[in-house]
Amino acid sequence: MMTGGLNSEASHFFAGKRSVKNWAAKRSVVLSLRLKNRRRMRRWPSVKLFCFTDQKKKKKTVCKVKHYQGEKRKTKNTRETPETRESEHHVTLSHARFVTATLRSRGARRERSARTGVRGMALAARIEWLAARALRAVVHVLVALFRLLASRRAVGGPPRPPPPASDPLLRLSAVRLAERIRRKEVTSVQVVRAYIERIQEVNPLVNAVVKDRFSAALQEAARADRLVEEDKGDEGVLKERLPLLGVPFTVKESFCVQGMPNSAGLLSRRGVVSGTDAPAVALLKKAGAIPLAVTNCSELCMWLESHNHLYGITRNPYDTRRIPGGSSGGEGSILASGGSVVGVGSDIGGSIRMPAFFNGIFGHKPTPGIVSNDGQHPPSSGRRDEFLCTGPMCRYAEDLLPLLSIMAGKNADKLSLHADVDLRKLRYFSVPHNGGSPLVSPVERQLIEAQKKVVRRLEADLGVTVQEVPLPQLRYSHHIWLDCMASPNQHGELPVPFAELMGDGSRKVWPLWELLKWLLGRSPHTLPAIGLALVDKVLGSQPSRFIGQQKEQLQVRVEQLLGSDGVLLYPPHPRVAPEHHVPVFTPFDFSYTGVFNILGLPVTQCPLGLGEQRLPLGVQVVAGKLQDRLCLAVARHLERAFGGWRDPGAP
Repeated sequence: MMTGGLNSEASHFFAGKRSVKNWAAKRSVVLSLRLKNRRRMRRWPSVKLFCFTDQKKKKKTVCKVKHYQGEKRKTKNTRETPETRESEHHVTLSHARFVTATLRSRGARRERSARTGVRGMALAARIEWLAARALRAVVHVLVALFRLLASRRAVGGPPRPPPPASDPLLRLSAVRLAERIRRKEVTSVQVVRAYIERIQEVNPLVNAVVKDRFSAALQEAARADRLVEEDKGDEGVLKERLPLLGVPFTVKESFCVQGMPNSAGLLSRRGVVSGTDAPAVALLKKAGAIPLAVTNCSELCMWLESHNHLYGITRNPYDTRRIPGGSSGGEGSILASGGSVVGVGSDIGGSIRMPAFFNGIFGHKPTPGIVSNDGQHPPSSGRRDEFLCTGPMCRYAEDLLPLLSIMAGKNADKLSLHADVDLRKLRYFSVPHNGGSPLVSPVERQLIEAQKKVVRRLEADLGVTVQEVPLPQLRYSHHIWLDCMASPNQHGELPVPFAELMGDGSRKVWPLWELLKWLLGRSPHTLPAIGLALVDKVLGSQPSRFIGQQKEQLQVRVEQLLGSDGVLLYPPHPRVAPEHHVPVFTPFDFSYTGVFNILGLPVTQCPLGLGEQRLPLGVQVVAGKLQDRLCLAVARHLERAFGGWRDPGAP
């Protein structure tokens, strides 16, 4: 066979088309190629190279080249005619070598192009790395200037830890409190009064509760006690009907609670009072729980710091100079302070999990659609209702499952919450960071080490192997979140612009004008809200095809990875609780939580004790859709292993 004169590209073509044996048997094979040399192209617009071996004279190889004047012209006659004889040339091996040289030249060009592409990618990566370092340097300078110029009075002065939670009732879970109330070991009035006193003790420090209903709560507690006294049946019957009878709880102010304000931190909604309860609140009340107060949130619930011009700024009980997170930061702060045992929050980008992490408590974002999102302000629009989740926040992991079961209502059956979970039979995965995005802070070493401790503890306690897996698409998490949040729903309806929500339907809000007013100290809106309105206006609703592909690849990869028996460990934030207002300089750090809203997966934030500067550490536990019970089971194990909530006032 005449393959010696051809390069590897031609030989590969022959081998790909037919086997060598087949090729020899057929005596010929056609290789169609296009010569890129323009001068040759004018002479040979289309070339077909016929290669065969004369079986009688094995040493003699004949090559024939047919060339045509047009690509579409084909020779139909197989018989040799004067016309075809004129257009057919018997060529020597030198002609074949010319074709070979052409192929080799093309291969060399491809190799050079590939090398250039690799060098280009390396250069682009280097430029991206330098840009990221430059951006971080600028951010550090801005943060340093801010810390130098910012008034300590504006964020509460020097840190003052709350006094320890000394009342034993404050150190019992909601499940234990309900059990003791049913057994008449303690009254609901005693429990409610203990929490009222604790709120009055710590709220001046943290500014978490914005409106209380203490008198009404005490009256409802007295009715609960009478119900217990009058009940002559089995304790189990009362537990089944009213599992949280007499237990107080708090609610994020953006939820409707009858007779309570519902402003979502918007100054123009001052005086708005709810006439009904949100479904999640109503279900808890139906289970016997008693709403005690509503807590602070960020303006319109779209920022990771709970600050607005209506109620002021909420502080972290572990260090009042630091944020409690947002937008359910009031819940996180009052729960960590011991002023509440369980609470209700909402989460569209980490608004349950970030406050839970910064305040060292548990928070669960359920599978979307399980708990009703109705009865909140602002109402979700576009695709945002797919990403928004209502869920429980608490100090003790054993409260998560009963709270979720109650708040889910009829949808609880979809989760099989009461099915046994064998932790030894689960598959475990770990991702220590998002792969390095230039717009997101790198994960602090203490958080990486904390997650490694979780891995070692799970392997030691359960005899399992925790596999570290790469998910490179996570570096685009903030892009994915922004694109999906701006996209229309299945009916083609776009989300309501953030500036329109700021106006609350009563006035037109111009973000640039509000920014100018803010610089002069005259705007009724916070800087993050104005910034979000500007970003919303600039980005619009045109999704990126590349980001859409990254999202789909990540969705498929994670769902295949987790299945129905897998859990994933992931940091809840790249840093421990930052100082007040600092998140303005690192706005995309929320993407560590926000990406799971887009993926539609259940996630539980679990506290892991205190790290440097006595600030809470934590980890997210992610499971497959409708597998919430796996997250909750792992959370209980981690509570036993690492101690769970720590009293910020304890020495």
